[in-house]
Amino acid sequence: MLKTKFAGLAGLVLLGLVSASRTQGQGLGNSPYSRVGFGDFVGNTGGVRQQGMGGIGLAAPNSTNVNELNPAMLAYVSRTTYEAGFNALFRRLHTVSQANRSGSASLGYLALAVPLSKSWGAAAGLKPYTSVDYESNTLSTVLNDPDKAQVLIQERGKGGLSEAYLSQGYRIGKGLSVGATVSYVFGSTDFSTGTAIVKSTDAAEDITKRIRIEQLHFSDFAFRGALHYRGKVTDKINYNLAGVYSLQTNLNGTRSRTQTRENVSGFELERLDEVIDEKGKAIVPALAQGGVSFDNNKNWSVNLDAAHQQWSKYRAFTGSAVAVDLKNTVRLGVGGEFTPDATSVDNYFKRITYRAGLNATQMPYQPNGQTLYDRSVSWGFGLPLPGATPLDATIISLAFTYGQRGNLDQYPLTEAGTTRTVSNVKDDYLKLQLGVTLNNRWFVKRRIE
Repeated sequence: MLKTKFAGLAGLVLLGLVSASRTQGQGLGNSPYSRVGFGDFVGNTGGVRQQGMGGIGLAAPNSTNVNELNPAMLAYVSRTTYEAGFNALFRRLHTVSQANRSGSASLGYLALAVPLSKSWGAAAGLKPYTSVDYESNTLSTVLNDPDKAQVLIQERGKGGLSEAYLSQGYRIGKGLSVGATVSYVFGSTDFSTGTAIVKSTDAAEDITKRIRIEQLHFSDFAFRGALHYRGKVTDKINYNLAGVYSLQTNLNGTRSRTQTRENVSGFELERLDEVIDEKGKAIVPALAQGGVSFDNNKNWSVNLDAAHQQWSKYRAFTGSAVAVDLKNTVRLGVGGEFTPDATSVDNYFKRITYRAGLNATQMPYQPNGQTLYDRSVSWGFGLPLPGATPLDATIISLAFTYGQRGNLDQYPLTEAGTTRTVSNVKDDYLKLQLGVTLNNRWFVKRRIE
């Protein structure tokens, strides 16, 4: 049995490392909202257990899964735990007059937690930090032009940042634990904008387009601190309070940008401008999170989390083509989990952990002064595999999230003295996450009686 578990662990590590090499630059389908800021920001929403409860669980102790959401929870790690998560996402983007469907799959995260003593635990892992993946084509007619020329603008973005972290949690007193995380954030994003003016009298070989390409590379350290306190409401009900603060991070980086003129076949005709490895930095704003939960220390818990991020302090790479003014955001989530009877022998469904949650998040930018929201409902399951022992166990977890971002409101937009009506983009998405958790009691001294 032990050899089988170690073989499974080795297989997951190998699969994770192979997948990790592909996660860089891999988005989750065409998302126009990822054009803003650093892209779609993960925002410290945890692994597959937390995703099944709506991305919450700051104050929800658990000795089975890795809780990298709150490093202070590592004080509750009782067995060496390896966890890998894999994501799939399907989305439908639509405006009042157009619609588009896309989707993709990628490695979600890797995490390894180890108990160092009865009051001290540590974890290391790799997870996504941001994701950029969008493509848009805009065709418009030049006003008051006798040749009725048309302007085609093609915009694309690809890439993202990843976070490799090391966390520790320590119980400093009865019910009180502290934790800290040191992360190395790294990755790159590529942005390109192509512009072509086409006249009705132009032959295909006469059409040219200007291409502007911007490549950003970032790497730097980030820090997170955490607290957790556990107390009793009654002899059967416990309460938990937690707080996590991610410090503002100045990401050092380099930028390379070029501007060229190409023909319709993509052949470069002329290089108009080029800058290589220009140094600079971008600012990731601080993130404050707080949570409260109640449980019976047996088979159920109810959780409420809140988060605030100061996106008004965000700064893009100096002179970046995608700089934008962002607003502070608030996020609220509520969820819970329930296991009917973890020790049931006759009924497997009673050993399954059932999870559900709701989440609402302000988006960091406001088109036409209007606040947009990301609202979602989540549900999930923890499926223990047969053959678990006090020394080892394997759990397959599933999490599903259905959500909506933005709306279909229309508003007037004035450009170059001309006013036109534009529509917001609504994003309907379904996210699936598969998690595999291996628990094993390492370094146990065998006794023969």
